[in-house]
Amino acid sequence: MTVLADIRGQTFAALRGPNFRLYISGQAVSLIGTWMQTVAQSWLVLQLTGSATAIGIVLALQTVPMLLLGPYGGVVADRSDKRRLMIGLQTLMGVQALILGLLVVTDTVALWHVYVLAVALGLNQCFENPARQSFMLELVGPEDLRNAVSLQSVLASCSRMIGPAVAGLVIAAGGLGVCFLLNAASFVAVVTSLLRLDVSRLQRSPAAARAKGQLREGFAYVRSTSDLAVPLLMMALVGCLAFEFQVVLPVLADHTFAAGAGAYGFLTAAMGAGSVVGGLAVATWGRTGTRPLILTSLAFGIAMAVAAAAPNLTTLIVLMVIVGALSVTFTSTTNSSLQLAAAPMMRGRVMALWSVAFLGSTAIGGPIAGWVCEQWGGRAGLLLGAVACLVAAAMGVVALRRRTTTPAEPAGVTG
Repeated sequence: MTVLADIRGQTFAALRGPNFRLYISGQAVSLIGTWMQTVAQSWLVLQLTGSATAIGIVLALQTVPMLLLGPYGGVVADRSDKRRLMIGLQTLMGVQALILGLLVVTDTVALWHVYVLAVALGLNQCFENPARQSFMLELVGPEDLRNAVSLQSVLASCSRMIGPAVAGLVIAAGGLGVCFLLNAASFVAVVTSLLRLDVSRLQRSPAAARAKGQLREGFAYVRSTSDLAVPLLMMALVGCLAFEFQVVLPVLADHTFAAGAGAYGFLTAAMGAGSVVGGLAVATWGRTGTRPLILTSLAFGIAMAVAAAAPNLTTLIVLMVIVGALSVTFTSTTNSSLQLAAAPMMRGRVMALWSVAFLGSTAIGGPIAGWVCEQWGGRAGLLLGAVACLVAAAMGVVALRRRTTTPAEPAGVTG
């Protein structure tokens, strides 16, 4: 009865707010489209080149802007009306998907087209992502923040299951290009939901006035607060080398098990299924801080190492459910810990650094994972991620031990 009571009272707490319900409904449609494009893009590049390294390069080009400009994107988010900023950038992202879809449908697509459009998408994301992450607190308030972040992760996980499955059907029925066109159409839903929000209910954070040195100020603030610096460093390492599933899974499906696009879709969907379970668990019983993050990173690394040793595709699919659950637990815990620890006028810059650590690090990790997979196979790509998770956990342990010997720091989430 206690578990059922927890689920009723806590798991979907953020959905009590009408603004969050409206926002999440638009996100649901858009994220399915995004996962359709993710699967189609990786498969398109593999068809054009036959190279795992090329997939990694596309991911790197898509994330280099985040790596280079992501921190400035946080400054823009702190200065701006986040809702309006998101409306404009989401519209541009829909245009990018439309162009790629038309190129594929008309059979005029070349690899350089994919490269250029990947950079364009990355430029959008480096400004949209910090705004979207820091907007969550304005949408639901501090009491429901962790729950809202977790439910957003659950939604992303459901989309990870549905999107690849739909993509597989669409590719078989209409070809790769239709996936990109449907993704372009999906942005209408998220833009409409943002336009329809009741702005009087938003708990707006005070906008930071334009001033010199705000980017440096953000870096200095994070360095001085271990409740921010430690999770960000852990996220950077894990995000760089463990979250390269878009590179590793196609190689496992096509090269390691010779099972084709269908197996890639099943592996991605299995991760999505696990992520739903993990996200709901975090929404109900999750904790924030460094200690829970260490335990999750350790478990994540062990699960990836076991998955790398899977003797057959069926076993790997089952194990990827566990990997998916732990992956969303890690990201949700990091995200909510940072948002609750950050000062309101710094939240955009802090979450921009989270975006750099999670997404921008792929600019480095994507090519590395692709090269590792080409040299030693898809199993080595999973092992690379496992080692990164275990090292990140060790970093967290060292930081906690040092904290016990130093004076108390500025207010934040304690481990």
